[in-house]
Amino acid sequence: MSDITLPIQARSFSLPRQQIYKERPERRENALDTVAVAAQARLVDATARMRAKRLHKILPLVERHTDEFRALAADDVPAQVRALSTELRRAVDFPDDLTAKAFALIRELSGRILAKRHFDVQIIGAFAMVKGMLAEMATGEGKTLTATLVAGTAGLAGIPIHVVTVNDYLVERDAALMRPLYEALGLTVGTVIAGQSTEERRAAYACDITYCTNKELTFDYLRDRMVLGQSAGELSLKMEAVSNASPRSQQLRLRGLHMALVDEADSVLIDEARTPLIISGTADSEINADAVARALELAATLEDRVDYFLSLEERRVFLTAHGQERVTAFAEKLGPPWRSVITREELARQAIAAIHLFKKDEQYIVVGGKVQIVDEYTGRVMPDRFWSDGLHQMIEHKEGCDQSARRATIARITYQRFFRRYQRLAGMSGTIRPVAQELWQVYRIPVVPIPTAKPIRRVHRQDIVVDTDVAKWKLIIDRVKALHQRGVPVLIGTRSVAASMRASAELHAAELPHTVLNAAQDRHENDIVAQAGQRGRITVATNMAGRGTDIHLGEGVEELGGLHVIMTERHDARRIDLQLAGRAGRQGQPGSFEAIMSLEDPLLDFPLGKSLAALGRTTGGAAGGRIKRAASWYAQNRAERLHARMRYDLLRSDQWQTKTLAVSGRPE
Repeated sequence: MSDITLPIQARSFSLPRQQIYKERPERRENALDTVAVAAQARLVDATARMRAKRLHKILPLVERHTDEFRALAADDVPAQVRALSTELRRAVDFPDDLTAKAFALIRELSGRILAKRHFDVQIIGAFAMVKGMLAEMATGEGKTLTATLVAGTAGLAGIPIHVVTVNDYLVERDAALMRPLYEALGLTVGTVIAGQSTEERRAAYACDITYCTNKELTFDYLRDRMVLGQSAGELSLKMEAVSNASPRSQQLRLRGLHMALVDEADSVLIDEARTPLIISGTADSEINADAVARALELAATLEDRVDYFLSLEERRVFLTAHGQERVTAFAEKLGPPWRSVITREELARQAIAAIHLFKKDEQYIVVGGKVQIVDEYTGRVMPDRFWSDGLHQMIEHKEGCDQSARRATIARITYQRFFRRYQRLAGMSGTIRPVAQELWQVYRIPVVPIPTAKPIRRVHRQDIVVDTDVAKWKLIIDRVKALHQRGVPVLIGTRSVAASMRASAELHAAELPHTVLNAAQDRHENDIVAQAGQRGRITVATNMAGRGTDIHLGEGVEELGGLHVIMTERHDARRIDLQLAGRAGRQGQPGSFEAIMSLEDPLLDFPLGKSLAALGRTTGGAAGGRIKRAASWYAQNRAERLHARMRYDLLRSDQWQTKTLAVSGRPE
């Protein structure tokens, strides 16, 4: 609704919007609800293909308008857009006939302006998302273009939409590519990336379509909740807007949570959902630089499996009774904060974690004398993020950096709770079906598989698992040499910055020219990705090249078999491996993928994994090869189950907190 201005006592004021901050209320469940939803999830997953077939009904409806819009003169387009927008704004939800009409118009304008006309499968995928589903579209099927159908239709209907993706690079790239099409529809486009001012963010969220990353969006929402406080009722906000010269509603960044379209939805809604998002501020604390140094000194003397146990997957430290006694003895002659049992044991745990669980060039890098966290799922630096509870200061001291101020939690939310607050939620990914049941249980949103426009021609070679890391790299280098001599471009996928640098060192030793793409070189991402498909090119990349990157093949490369991708170790989730494989063989092009791994890879670093590795080494022939591959597969499957449990535990904890704090107000 537009603002209405009325004169009162020689001044004017604007009546506030119909709803100042729109969002879905919290959903509360009991134990019986949880059981029922789990049963529903299995049924929803089992009927996915049946649901997908029903989506094909949109195609003849869109085709009905094709000739009409093809004959439309350029001067007549604005009038047609206005008329369609009026119809959509008057309608309830998104009626099939109007949705089809919007899709047909957007497709026609896309063909004229971008020289890209949507395929039928993209129309089906967009229709699924308009209906509030998650579309599984294979990598390379043009999800960026598919999003224009959903975002454009929502914009014409007057519904503000957030197109959420996983990094700033994709935000800027996708918004720039699709902006001309949106502007032809009379829609405004904003982008939210790291480093923007509050005013820039507010202006971006005020646009019809806002491209943003999941982290920036969620933190902006948390900041809005801090502005709104506990008295955030719609009536009180409207009264305040009328009576107050500087109401809280004018300080907000967002306009509410109307509709979200989540690209790479499994990464955002699943992988990143293990960790809550926290806004922290500097806090006074007895834990100074001396206490940090002492804690690290203590941790260096404690013994694994005697004084403490490590959970590598959860990155947690558990002190034994013997370890607690040693911490107490160490603290006897020390002052605050060592006198408190809780504080001194937490100091010891954080120091042990800083030494043994958080490694340079894996979980973080050091740039300009500062510790910067690396996102393990995207391989990207998060320069404005800090670990809490003194861990960041421990790592800074370990690396010889200046110690930053200790942080205290001000606001906190999980992705599960945040995205469930959207009035409308949809998304897409190339690797989302394996977590379909969890997505239904948490977000009540079904997954549907969308067919590919062209048959997939990617060749998947059998996994190779060798005994040692040295043997693995020798095999990889031999393989790359052979491919390079033929002119085949090669992408080598690694899990961490450290692993990418190891790959680079091995390639240098073999005198193979190459380029490295990791968190330390992210400024050159555009150039590196643009060249990765050229003849004879060798590119080493972390997870940064796994999602959203479109590697175009150079001249003559298709005849050589396309891009060849080599995975050097499994990730915590098979979906991330599939994303890496999906860089090859896109849109019906040829390509190939293989995994060359070792029994010394970190994923196998647990008791049963080591036992299976030992059995594989001692068993020869084909049977030994099968055991090695089974060990690698089991380690990944184990990690997936563990992370699923961690997400479940976090959600249960979040729900408990919501219930506990219901009397005092909102839990974040």
